[in-house]
Amino acid sequence: MTTKRVGVELRDIEVFLTLAEELHFGRTAERLHVTPARVSQAIKKQERRIGAALFERNSRSVTMTPIGRQLFSDLLPVYRGLHEAVERAIRSAGEKTEVLRLGMLSSNVQDFRLLLDAFAARHPTCDVQIRYVGFGDPFGPLRAGEVDVQIAWLPVEEADLTVGPVVRIEPVVLVVGAGHRLARRETVSYEDLTDEVVIGGAKPDYWREALTPSHTPSGRPLRVGPTVTTETAMLPILSNDEAVAFVHSHASRSYARADLVYVPVHDAPPAHWALLWRTATETELIRSFAHVGRLIEPSGS
Repeated sequence: MTTKRVGVELRDIEVFLTLAEELHFGRTAERLHVTPARVSQAIKKQERRIGAALFERNSRSVTMTPIGRQLFSDLLPVYRGLHEAVERAIRSAGEKTEVLRLGMLSSNVQDFRLLLDAFAARHPTCDVQIRYVGFGDPFGPLRAGEVDVQIAWLPVEEADLTVGPVVRIEPVVLVVGAGHRLARRETVSYEDLTDEVVIGGAKPDYWREALTPSHTPSGRPLRVGPTVTTETAMLPILSNDEAVAFVHSHASRSYARADLVYVPVHDAPPAHWALLWRTATETELIRSFAHVGRLIEPSGS
């Protein structure tokens, strides 16, 4: 048994379907921006391939034969399906097909715009989604798979986490209520704060110490408390002069308020922010994000 090879060009199918709708060679040619002779040639070629007439023509009208009507019914959904498939492919080409969830402890997304834009240029189909991470459990979302990569201040000493490139360096400042005794100071020292209550809450302890030390450089203790786990939770406590807080300098822009004052801490080392991710779930996308981070000079303010 031999099978007759059926080779049909998509343009010829389009000609057939259009003529079946118009039943007029001239109007079909106009719709398809071809000549009537090209329409006639395409139909004749299909009729020779099938071995039967698809249309009856005379000087006054064009009608479809039973075989032509059957072919029209069979081809129309297939043709539409092809067009829809192509349209879906075109739409997908411009859509995001990958997701990278970036955990952030602060609200300073714009400080990392250069990093995000550079990564987007390399991965135009990847949608970077920002997820907020609280101070009380800073590494929990990474371990739970809620974020893929995170920006956090150093040091990070967790056996299951990989520390990537530093992407930001910025000063540490003290934030106090506008009526606080230190609000009019140009700078302060850790030693100036031994009589103050300093807001705490970040965990683990070694990580909190990098921002809010328990002792001054001379060894005098700092009173740490009350405990908060988000930036916004600090604001009413600070405004009411219940406590002061060490924060990173970007907070002076993110939380600029008339009732708060940000004072440089002249003996505080600058904070280094780095990318980190769970080592066991490292992906090519995470490695690419880290690579972009290494190419960009760390920002700071």
